[in-house]
Formats: sequence, C-alpha cells, structure tokens
Amino acid sequence: MNRKDFKFEICANSVESCLAAQEGGADRVELCAGIPEGGTTPSYGEIKMARKLLTTTKLHVIIRPRGGDFLYTPLELERMEEDIRMCRQLGVDGVVIGCLTEEGEVDMEANRRLINAAKGCINATESLAHAHEDIQALRPMSVTFHRAFDRTANPIKALDDIIALGCDRILTSGQQPKAIDGIGLLAKLEEKIKNMNDLDDKIRNTDRKKPKTRAIQLLAGSGVNEDNIREIFDATGIHEYHFSARVNVPSRMKHYNHEVYMGAKGADEANSLVTSAERVKNTIEKLCRL
Repeated sequence: MNRKDFKFEICANSVESCLAAQEGGADRVELCAGIPEGGTTPSYGEIKMARKLLTTTKLHVIIRPRGGDFLYTPLELERMEEDIRMCRQLGVDGVVIGCLTEEGEVDMEANRRLINAAKGCINATESLAHAHEDIQALRPMSVTFHRAFDRTANPIKALDDIIALGCDRILTSGQQPKAIDGIGLLAKLEEKIKNMNDLDDKIRNTDRKKPKTRAIQLLAGSGVNEDNIREIFDATGIHEYHFSARVNVPSRMKHYNHEVYMGAKGADEANSLVTSAERVKNTIEKLCRL
C-alpha cells in the first residue's frame, strides 16, 4: 500500500523518543509526560527542545494537567489554556485535549475554550494581555481529541459532538483497553465517518464551490504494534495509527539501592522505556513500504 495514504503518530515520552520517531519515519509525535498516568503535559523545556530538534516530523503535545478523570475544575481549565498558548508560542503543530462532563458526555463548553486557544480565537481583553506575542503565536494548531473519548457514555453521540467542535481527529481504542480488542467499535465509527464523507461528496457534485472536507479522522491507538497493526487496518480501514514502539533501556547507574522507590513500590526504576527507531520503521512497514 502507498505510504502517503497513511499517517503514523508516536507517543513520545521524551526528546530522545521524539528523535527516534523521526528517524524511524513517523509523521507526528504526541509528546507526553506521566506515561504511567496515561499522559500529562510535558515541561516547557521538553517541548522547546523537541520543537528545536524535530525537522521532518510534526510535534503535537498533550494538554492534560493530571492523571485520573477528565472532569476539570475552572483553575485546571485556565492552566490548560495557558499551556496551549505556550505551545503556540513555541511553534507546536498541534495539541491533544479532551474534557468530559459528570455524565460522561463531551463537555462542549470546556473543549471549545481549549480549541479557541489552539486556533488563536481570543477576545479583546486577551488580545491586549498577549499583545507581546510574536506572529508564531497567531498560527492555529491542529486539535486531536484524546482517549477521553473512550470514557464517554455514548461513543456515537460523542463522535457527533467532537465533529461539531471542529476537532481534526479522535484518538481511540474503540472503548477497550487495547485497540485490537476494540475493532468492532472502531470499524463502526470509521464506517459512520465514511458515510458522512460520501454525503459531502454528493453535495459537492451539485455545488462545486464547496471545499472538499473530511468529517474527522480516526487515530487508532493503545497497544498498536508491528504484530497487530495490519489486523486492525484490515478490520477497520483506519488510516492513522498511534503507537509507542518502545524498548527497555537499562540504567547506567553502577550503584542502585533497590530498597528505595521514587514512585510506586515494586515499579521497575532500573530501566527506562524509550522509543526505538527500528520498531517505528518495522511497524510502518507492516502496512506499507518506506
């Protein structure tokens, strides 16, 4: 299959993983901290270094102030808006967001606030407050709705809501722990999007001035690897994939006190997980030749 028909995004936990993703031929990275918590917003320094070093691979950044649920307080939302503005100032290509209500629905108001920040829609007061920002901060960013989607009560309604918000894509495992287990819902969602696109094409046949659009893009993720990516594609027809392609890298420490843990007791702190350029390349080649 043709490489240009697919997009591959790497969940990168460091600048080193970003560089490995680029070397392996990835189209995008989603830069995250706090991987054991499902991903949280990385530091200013991490984002700035990634932006400096990524030259052929697009940089997206998760905007998530903490682990846990996706119901945010007013203070958390304000912080998320500031993180998005920082990303725009640094020249980030896209942000990854997702807010839900208590009932497990897409929080239209909260998400719209974050999307407006990503697209550069600010009011007069904010314009004065941010008048010092350079032209880079005025450039709109792509917006992905992350796996908060997999916690929604009604995925079909959630899909419609996210399309209405104007998001560019949805990262989802089909509401299962792993994408390979969620192929039933993934296929259903992709078929719904395809039908919406077909309807749009029919409308364009009668109105040539209407620009060609795609309702939204599905990005299949969670547990995607070189062993199952082809099976997921064959079952769903999805053309965008999100995976980590990580390998264990042993610590270089010569002295190590195994009785003391910096995090959860029993966690493996003598090794780190880093994206492998070879695994990125091998996974991509399962669908198409580079």
